[in-house]
Amino acid sequence: MLHIKSFVFNPFSENTYIIYNNERHAFIVDPGNFSDAETQQLQNFIGENGLTVQNILLTHAHIDHVLGLQWAHDTYKVPVMLHEIEKEILDRNPMDANRFGFFFKPFSGEIKFLNEKEMISLGEDQLEVFHVPGHSPGSVAYYSKESGLTLSGDVLFEGSIGRTDLYKGNHEQLIASVSKKLFTLPDDTKVYSGHGNPTTIGFEKQYNPFFR
Repeated sequence: MLHIKSFVFNPFSENTYIIYNNERHAFIVDPGNFSDAETQQLQNFIGENGLTVQNILLTHAHIDHVLGLQWAHDTYKVPVMLHEIEKEILDRNPMDANRFGFFFKPFSGEIKFLNEKEMISLGEDQLEVFHVPGHSPGSVAYYSKESGLTLSGDVLFEGSIGRTDLYKGNHEQLIASVSKKLFTLPDDTKVYSGHGNPTTIGFEKQYNPFFR
């Protein structure tokens, strides 16, 4: 059984997640911690709950989702997992940071590339990888059938979808990703998005204005 702890971090109000099982094995998903206080909050939760971080998972590599990536990698000495297409977006972050008026060093560390339908194990629990491009070319969602949850990144929000006016965004592609992949999941699947509140697949199928 998987458990989720969410944090709202950085000036972009990004959702960082820790997903962990009963054996206290954990993934950090989209480490967006920016300030020292945010980093301490994340580190305290991991330490106080006796969690062992196995990997860092990225739904995508826009800068608001990776502000704490180097820290997480250096602190827990584990690989960063993302879709291969998304590596270009990760490499653009120093330039994007400059546009927002701050300095951001290029990421340096071990990367493992993910593929569509790949299964990622956390002990006996598994997450299935869905490639869901549109917001970003290498966006992925992570789905646990047993726990009835998906981490959708910035693809699907409560009552909305991700932006498609960013570099290599594509509105038609995003609509297709959600419709053909995420909306095939059971209606009671809990959706944990990259920003905002959790929702469910069934609620979004019925009420999300982008899919009426």
